[in-house]
Amino acid sequence: MTDRTATDPAARTAAAEGDGRSFGALGALGGIWLREVKRALRDRGQLVGGVSRPLLYILIMGIGLNPYFRAEVYGEVRFVVPYSYLQFIFAGVVVLNVMYTSVQSAVSVIWDREFGFLREVLVAPVPRFVVVLGKVLGGATVATLHGCIVLLFAYFADVELMLGDIVAAIGLIFLLAFCLTSLGIAIAHQVRSFEGFGVFSNAVILPLFFTSSSVFPLDPSLSRTQLLVLYPEWLVTVIYANPLTYAVDALRGKLIGFNQFDPSAGPTILAILSVVFFYFALRGFRRG
Repeated sequence: MTDRTATDPAARTAAAEGDGRSFGALGALGGIWLREVKRALRDRGQLVGGVSRPLLYILIMGIGLNPYFRAEVYGEVRFVVPYSYLQFIFAGVVVLNVMYTSVQSAVSVIWDREFGFLREVLVAPVPRFVVVLGKVLGGATVATLHGCIVLLFAYFADVELMLGDIVAAIGLIFLLAFCLTSLGIAIAHQVRSFEGFGVFSNAVILPLFFTSSSVFPLDPSLSRTQLLVLYPEWLVTVIYANPLTYAVDALRGKLIGFNQFDPSAGPTILAILSVVFFYFALRGFRRG
């Protein structure tokens, strides 16, 4: 039995066109990804923020609140959890850096829409799925790099990292970055100005971060009923409902070996939300 493409000119032409479309889509994906990465790397303000933000939280907030993270029990000073506040907050600072960079990278959608570049991309013979994926991967790559910047300060937070832990942490960081970049692009389609996007994105970032148990612990030995004695019911409900809570906890488990929840919950929730937010980002492009 012979291959039809070897004897039929029409089949050979169709196969060649299919290969050309595949390579064209890959080329477009790589080009859009590279454009997003280059634009972010050339933005010195974003780079300064990626360095100054972890310094602010680790060296000032972490050190300043460290004494209040301890309790005196029978005359002996102990930490509330078996880690210092600097160690506990470290994963949260990584997530905060990733959050800001991921959501802010979606500003490129507004920028491209304002100056007409987005229209030119959308009329190109490239599936819109490829365009959205290129933008999301570009923003996620930059956000992952900003998350890795925080890992460079692990020594100052007294966090010892092994190679396997670093690789696993970077994988989680990239998954979180992909999820949040998709969310940012979905938001950018609903906002028509740079100013409005900045206000709206901060209204998303800060509540998610501060209600994710990133700056204060929930005692894993306590039940929900016992937690309600220590915290208001609405706060406990919000923390448990916040998907970022489980992402921070999963990353904290990789960095310092401390988990308040099931370690598999974070990656699972991030994977599901990545698909959901990417769908909304893609739908915004299709409407645009």
